[in-house]
Amino acid sequence: MENAANRFKGVLTTVADYYSGRLAEHGATPHGLSWNGEESQIRRFEQLVKIIRQREGFSLNDLGCGYGALYDYLQARFREFTYAGCDVSEGMVLAAQARLADKSDSRFFVASVPPETADYGIASGIFNLRFGRSDAQCRDYLEATLDEMDRTSRQGFAFNSLTVYSDADKMRDDLYYADPCVLFDLCKRRYSRNVALLHDYDLYDFTILVRKHP
Repeated sequence: MENAANRFKGVLTTVADYYSGRLAEHGATPHGLSWNGEESQIRRFEQLVKIIRQREGFSLNDLGCGYGALYDYLQARFREFTYAGCDVSEGMVLAAQARLADKSDSRFFVASVPPETADYGIASGIFNLRFGRSDAQCRDYLEATLDEMDRTSRQGFAFNSLTVYSDADKMRDDLYYADPCVLFDLCKRRYSRNVALLHDYDLYDFTILVRKHP
């Protein structure tokens, strides 16, 4: 864990500064996380939580948790779960802690990887921005993060990424677009035989679910 954090220390510092700035400008809102709005944020959550099999009694790590929006989504749909949010932006973590101070089943950490193992791991939107990195550097960071999610998830994990199948005229140089087929193959070969690729929810990204148990 420490080696991975040291390896990507430069980009993680840049990420933390960027999102702290977004938070200061837009507050604890989807725009503060560089999402277009709440509707697309919720649609992504709908795909990611498909990794969860039970209605209650599970634990979950939210990597890149921001101000804890996923917790609100989970609370409205599940019962008796424990939630740990991790973010490299101290400002985001402080905002989440203040916003959800009365929620005893939620905890937040300034961290680049989950500090503890949970039943499930979820990461939404953390691979989208390049921050000046090449495709190879973005892919390297993505794979290292998936390794950590696998290590800290007992039952499975889910993540999303912008897709190379985006409309060419809408693709931006500051964003990283991953190949869903390549990542599906990686997850099948490295993590589990039970992998689902979701690419049918009308956004310019995809979601992959990695189940460790059928």
